[in-house]
Amino acid sequence: MATKPAAADAPKKKSKLPLIIGAVVLLGGGLAGGWFMQQRGAAHAAPAEAEHAAAPTKAVATYFALEPAFVVNLADTDANRYLQGDVQVMTRDPDTLKAIEAQAPAIRNRLLLLFGQQTSVQLAQRSGKERLQDAALEEVKKVLAAEGGPNKPEAVIFTSLVVQ
Repeated sequence: MATKPAAADAPKKKSKLPLIIGAVVLLGGGLAGGWFMQQRGAAHAAPAEAEHAAAPTKAVATYFALEPAFVVNLADTDANRYLQGDVQVMTRDPDTLKAIEAQAPAIRNRLLLLFGQQTSVQLAQRSGKERLQDAALEEVKKVLAAEGGPNKPEAVIFTSLVVQ
């Protein structure tokens, strides 16, 4: 009997070199992709951070309550209807706040006249109330402008508004 050499019985070993090269390529590609994404994110974050840093910070809003509550007859012709509302004026400027306080009686007068021109139909919807707020802000600005003082009110806010 002939014996086969031992080397012929053993399976051939495959080289691990292609596996190692593939792992290195995948690792390198992953690192390159991560670096690219990091650089891209930093490029987008830098303008946003610069914009945020350059934006001026707003002063704290202050409110001046026009007290007592407004009570006026509405301009309805078919029935007697009333409007009752609590109103506050908002500003971020301390000088404007002082001007609002000083001119509070004149502001109240102008707002009473404005509110008395409204009808219940006009105030039934949200849009009507928002238009009234805008008109009230314009009246406040007119009073302050007529006095020549600071004129930076930002909003007229209804904290209570009842139409009967």
